[in-house]
Amino acid sequence: MEQLINTVNNIVWSNALIVLCLGAGIYFSFATRFLQVRYFREMIRLLFKGNASKKGISSFQAFALAISGRVGTGNIAGVATAIAMGGPGAVFWMWTIAFLGSASAFIEATLGQLYKEVKDGQYRGGPAFYIEKGLGVKWYAVLFAIVTVFSTALFLPGVQSNSIAKGMSTAFDIPMIYTGIALTLLLGLVIFGGVKRISKVAEVVVPFMAAAYILMAIVIIALNIAEVPAMFALIFKSAFNLEPAFGGIIGMAIAWGVKRGIYSNEAGQGTAPHAAAAAEVSHPVKQGLVQSFSVYVDTLFICTATALMILFTGQYNVKNPSGGFIVENLPEIKDGPEYTQYAIAHHFPYLGAGFVALALLFFAFTTIMAYYYMAETNLSYLDKQGRHKWAIWGLRFLILGATFYGTIKTAEAAWTLGDIGVGLMAWLNLIAILLLHKPALRALKDYRTQRKAGKDPVFNADEVGIKNTDMWKN
Repeated sequence: MEQLINTVNNIVWSNALIVLCLGAGIYFSFATRFLQVRYFREMIRLLFKGNASKKGISSFQAFALAISGRVGTGNIAGVATAIAMGGPGAVFWMWTIAFLGSASAFIEATLGQLYKEVKDGQYRGGPAFYIEKGLGVKWYAVLFAIVTVFSTALFLPGVQSNSIAKGMSTAFDIPMIYTGIALTLLLGLVIFGGVKRISKVAEVVVPFMAAAYILMAIVIIALNIAEVPAMFALIFKSAFNLEPAFGGIIGMAIAWGVKRGIYSNEAGQGTAPHAAAAAEVSHPVKQGLVQSFSVYVDTLFICTATALMILFTGQYNVKNPSGGFIVENLPEIKDGPEYTQYAIAHHFPYLGAGFVALALLFFAFTTIMAYYYMAETNLSYLDKQGRHKWAIWGLRFLILGATFYGTIKTAEAAWTLGDIGVGLMAWLNLIAILLLHKPALRALKDYRTQRKAGKDPVFNADEVGIKNTDMWKN
């Protein structure tokens, strides 16, 4: 069984997917004239604009919901794994996929807003919705929805819960099964409250957890300020085969940097459009820009903070594809959150393990909340008439079961299943947005025209000529 899972993972995560991710990011960057740079100030301005309504959440709540999905285990354990498998150069390729992916995130989030609809009194949307309405390919939309339900409810929660349980076991010697029980009960209290409760929890927890983690990183960077140029030099040299020690693994640096970058920031994966569609905004591009900024927060801020803490302190190993290690500073320590725990403990001996364990708790727990919302949205798409109320209850118990099971299975198995889920969604969504990106570009042109005229942009689908966007008529 394990061999079969690894074979499927290798097929899904072949070089073709890496080329597709990078290629899509490059294409959308040029197509939008690098909006990730030109509209950076606008992204921040829009972040705190707009209010929630009965049907939708505010722009900031949608941002927090998306960040809760993006910021998770990938920011702590994922960065460590990228360094372990691809060396310091993998960090550069995480930055690269974040910069390029910011444009992909804009396209998918704008499409999510364009083709959203009202179901059960609240906005719903995402790739399944825009694939059916924009591309007109029903079977493809259904396929994405089914894959997403299984990925977000069955495959991905285990990665997050496993890391939480492992962190708690390392820091506080709490048996993983106890953490699993507590985590499952707490998650149940949140997800049975629906999207409004999920967004409210995310709105409070996400800014707090991100600020605390970045503050810790800033303290450690300040203590090693003289080493900053050397660390950036190491990252850049390793990324371009200029560092002799890591010269033989440049392919691994690219592959693992892109792989873990996508897992962390989720740009192009198709998860963020679900949160984007839930927002109450006057123009789809407003939420597109906010979601584009969330990629920066995830990778350029939080992942970089983790990477620098690990590299500054030298608390990492780098595996040799031929066997053994190129660097082995932590004998007998597997790659994962322990790298970050050892890095913080290097400066704060009594704080490192506990701080990372609590950070993982907040990061990963909110990510599982976001996974449930995505799964519920796609189940809602599949059950258009809402006739099968039992399916929602079944989904809730499925994700609770997957969360608990993730705390008692091996980390390697959890990551492999998670990678398969992420990879399948990325394949389906990237192809879809490459075929359907023109409506998003038209919306961007309309937004730019209204802004130049000094207006607060308001979207009218009829004026722009985009069909099947019933929520934006008149």
